[in-house]
Amino acid sequence: MKNLLQFGAGNIGRSFIGQLFSRADYEVVFVDVDQTLISAFNARHSYTVEIRDQENQTIEVKNVRAISAVDVDSVVREIASASIMGTAVGPAVLPRLFPVLARGIQERHAAGAGPIDIILCENLRNAAETVRSGLQPLLPGDFPLAAYMGLVETSIGKMVPMMPDEVRKHDPLMVFAEAYNTLILDHKGFINEVPDVPGLAPKDNMKAYVDRKSFIHNLGHAALAYYAHLVAPEMTYTYQAVEDPELRAWVKIAMWESGRTLMAMYPGEFTQEGLEEHIEDLLQRFGNKVLGDTIHRVGRDLRRKLSAIDRVAGPLIEAERGGLPAPYTAIALAAGLYFLAPGSDNKPFQPDAEIVRICEEQGPEQVIREICGQSDRMIRIVTEIYRSIGREQQNGRLPRQSFGALGDRIASFFLPGAL
Repeated sequence: MKNLLQFGAGNIGRSFIGQLFSRADYEVVFVDVDQTLISAFNARHSYTVEIRDQENQTIEVKNVRAISAVDVDSVVREIASASIMGTAVGPAVLPRLFPVLARGIQERHAAGAGPIDIILCENLRNAAETVRSGLQPLLPGDFPLAAYMGLVETSIGKMVPMMPDEVRKHDPLMVFAEAYNTLILDHKGFINEVPDVPGLAPKDNMKAYVDRKSFIHNLGHAALAYYAHLVAPEMTYTYQAVEDPELRAWVKIAMWESGRTLMAMYPGEFTQEGLEEHIEDLLQRFGNKVLGDTIHRVGRDLRRKLSAIDRVAGPLIEAERGGLPAPYTAIALAAGLYFLAPGSDNKPFQPDAEIVRICEEQGPEQVIREICGQSDRMIRIVTEIYRSIGREQQNGRLPRQSFGALGDRIASFFLPGAL
C-alpha cells in the first residue's frame, strides 16, 4: 500500500490532506508532537471528519497511524520508506522540520530509494524556496536536492473552524470542515507523477493561485473580521457578518481591489468574470452557518496576518507597486490594529492584545512599518485611517455612517499627488 507521511495532524492535516489521500487508498502516517492525538490515532487507526455545509456528511478516514515528532529516528525511517510527504504545520513551525527532513532524505538516498515529493500545505508565499533554502545548508554540497525532492506549493482553500472544547474532550480526533475539497497544487513542483488522488488540482502557474488565495480568500476573511469588530463588536460568527448587507458590500470592495491587482500581476491568468464568480462563491462559503466559523479565528494572529507577506499588507504593497488604489484594503489594515475579538474563553488572543496596546500607547507607525512592511506613503495613509477610527469610535464601536464616510474620504488619498 502506498503511504503519505503527513507532518502536522492539526485541522488541515486531518480534515483535508489526510482525508484526501486516505480515500485514495493510501496509508496515512501522521507526525505530530501532541501525544493525545498520537495515542488516539494508534488506538483507533481511524478518525471522523464531519462535513458541515448545505448537505452534511460524515467521512470515516481509515488506515491511519501516527508517530511522535520527538522520535527522530522513527521519523527518519518513515521518510526513507514513504511514497509521498506533506506538511501542514504553519509557517512558524515549518523551519523546525528542516533538520529531520535533511537527515531523512540523505538516509533515503543512501538506501537507494527513489526521489520523493513533499506537498507544502502552509498558506505561505514562496514556500518551496523557504524549504529549499532551509534544507541546503543542512545537506552535503553535492547532494542532488533539486533532482531528489520535489517541493510542491499549494493553495489551501478549505475552511476548517476551531473545534469546540467539549468536542475535543469527547473525541480529540474529530474535525469539522466545509464541503469544499479541492487542493490546488503546483504541477511543476512534482518530480514524480502527480498522485492519482481525487481532489488534487495541479496548476502550471502556481504563484498566481497562491496569491489568489492570499489576496482574495484570506484578505476577505481578514477584512470581514476587522470590519465587523469595528462596527458590530457583538458579532461572533462570520455568517453574521456576511448576512449584514453593508459589511458584505465593504468586504467585496476590498476583495475586488485585490482582484484588480491580481489581474495586473498575472495578465491572462484571471478574468473579471472568473474572479467575480470566485469572490461570490467565497462570500457564500463565508456565510456557512452550520460550519460555525468565528470572527475571532479568521482575524486573530495579527503579527502573521498583518505581516508584509500575508493577506492584508501584502496586497496593499502590490497594489501600490502597480499604481492601483486600494482604500478598503488600507482600512482593513488599520482596523486590524484595533482587533480584540474574544475567543471561546471570552478573551482576545494575547499577542494581538499586545499589538493593540502598542498602537494605543505609542501610535501605529512602528507596527505599520516593521510588521506590515509598508512604504512611507502608505504608513501616512494607514496612520490617518487609524487615527480617524479612534476619533470616531463611540464606546468601542465605529458608527456605520462613519465607516462609509471613511471609505469615501480614503479613496481620495490614492489620487496622484495625495499624501
